[in-house]
Amino acid sequence: MSTEIGHLGVWAWLDGMSAEEAAEFAQQLEAWGYSALWIPEAVGRDPFALIGFLAAQTKSLVFCTGIANIYARDPMTMRAIQKTLAEIAPNRFVLGLGVSHHHLVDRVRGHEYAKPLSKMKSYLESLEKALYMGREPEEEAPIVLAALRDKMLGLSATKARGAHPYLTTAEHTARARQVMGPGPWLCPEQMVLAETDPDRAREIGRNNLRDYIRLPNYQNNLKQFGFTDADFADRGSDRLVDEIVAWGDDAQIRERIKAHHQAGADHVCIQAFRPDGGAGPDRALLERLAPAN
Repeated sequence: MSTEIGHLGVWAWLDGMSAEEAAEFAQQLEAWGYSALWIPEAVGRDPFALIGFLAAQTKSLVFCTGIANIYARDPMTMRAIQKTLAEIAPNRFVLGLGVSHHHLVDRVRGHEYAKPLSKMKSYLESLEKALYMGREPEEEAPIVLAALRDKMLGLSATKARGAHPYLTTAEHTARARQVMGPGPWLCPEQMVLAETDPDRAREIGRNNLRDYIRLPNYQNNLKQFGFTDADFADRGSDRLVDEIVAWGDDAQIRERIKAHHQAGADHVCIQAFRPDGGAGPDRALLERLAPAN
């Protein structure tokens, strides 16, 4: 495949921006030299429609779903999306897939949440066989999987182009590379915050981590690396916040990004929290951390 994921990208919620603002944001990231923009899916915009729009407004930026929920679309529909975006944005689309979370699948979407590994295996098998009679792209868009534990990481290495771990540490990145071996893409997300005051940084970090650290899959993964139930209580321990959110000055944040690369990451996508605690990415920090700078 000719798609190049690059070394540094941005992970960002765009639902609070207008379509025009999102396009301007993507154009700015491209100008700053970021290689990819990762767009999540939850209860907002359809990420694929947005990617089609943003790809038309940019020239080289790669767009990735981080992640698209496999319960939201059957394999035939997802196959059509994969091929359509591969055709209209050649080598600029990465299909990130994940099993999402029990409460989002059962209570929000109204589906029955199945065993994650078995569900993903069967979904990928059906995706590969799905009927598609439209115009074929010159090259397939690569697939990465939202993966944390060893078995899903292994599946990412054998049945996809790689893995996109979320809410992890450089120690997890090292473990993931060991499990996956050389070759498959390893694209962890890293939360970053330009705040040097520990109390303020941890408060902002806790506000952003609040919903995530309640979820069993994130807890179970982090417990592999020495975290305990106490770390997830009372909005999260100092240690948990410090390990997940890279806060401090620019040099300290760059060191955390570097740690992922040294641990075996091919690509790191940074999620920049605003130091005022507001919604949306910290553009000033993204500009300072940009490859062009």
